[in-house]
Amino acid sequence: MIKSELVLDEKALIGESPIWDEKTGLLYWVDIPSRCLYVYDPSNGSNRRFNVGQQVGTVVCREKGGLLLALEHGFYFFDTITEKLTFINDPEKNLDGNRFNDGKCDPKGRFWAGTMNNKKIIGNANLYVLDEKQKVNKVLDGITISNGIVWSPDNTRMYFIDSITSRVDAFNYDNESGNIWGRRTVVEFCDDALTPDGMTIDEDGMIWVALWGGSSVRRFDPNNGELLETVTVDASQVTACAFGGPSMDELYITTARVDLSPEELLKEPFAGGLFRAKISVVKGLKSYKYIG
Repeated sequence: MIKSELVLDEKALIGESPIWDEKTGLLYWVDIPSRCLYVYDPSNGSNRRFNVGQQVGTVVCREKGGLLLALEHGFYFFDTITEKLTFINDPEKNLDGNRFNDGKCDPKGRFWAGTMNNKKIIGNANLYVLDEKQKVNKVLDGITISNGIVWSPDNTRMYFIDSITSRVDAFNYDNESGNIWGRRTVVEFCDDALTPDGMTIDEDGMIWVALWGGSSVRRFDPNNGELLETVTVDASQVTACAFGGPSMDELYITTARVDLSPEELLKEPFAGGLFRAKISVVKGLKSYKYIG
């Protein structure tokens, strides 16, 4: 068992979607309902805040510079120097109450991001791909809470979480076309108190799943569902995780404090903070950047 440490007592309502940029040594993450994008610099402990004006589901880096955001109302480029948002596309402009949630870039640099309904209406959300030409394609429907998404080191499998299902699913994945098929379950959570949320993957192809209600991130073998390691967190609502650091052996973990009672917050005062754990057993994979 590995214990994480608090690095930022930010008290985010729903801290989410950490992603490490190895070129700059910065960690990007968000607070969804506060409409905030954060830029954490571990070299000096600073955490810059940008209010982007909409609920922000996830952030990825762009090969051409700047960032790409999945916001409440679609895809946007964001420049942290000028603080300018540039609208790209909103595939759900006619779906009232839906917003973008989690997402990442695949090995080819396409941006995959899914949605959810604010009232968590069953099957009302979708998973989209923004390709290199900034064209949006729907790849999955019937989703409720689109969350963690990662690709295997050999680029042959994609793992995906729809939190309402309490499981991690795998798809066959074609890296050239981006096509997915052959959906099956690789990890299932039978405890109703545990909800799988965000996810990352390591060099050995093992998946690390953040567990809302579980005060932990857990490492699983997706080939057989075996639990391999547990990282404990001093907050119950663990939302997402990402490898970072100069050697890609540090696991950054986001948490939430939304809906916790005053009594619960007394027991977990660092809920909503950013945590970090040193991982000695394996290194993580570098994040992919948007190519468009």
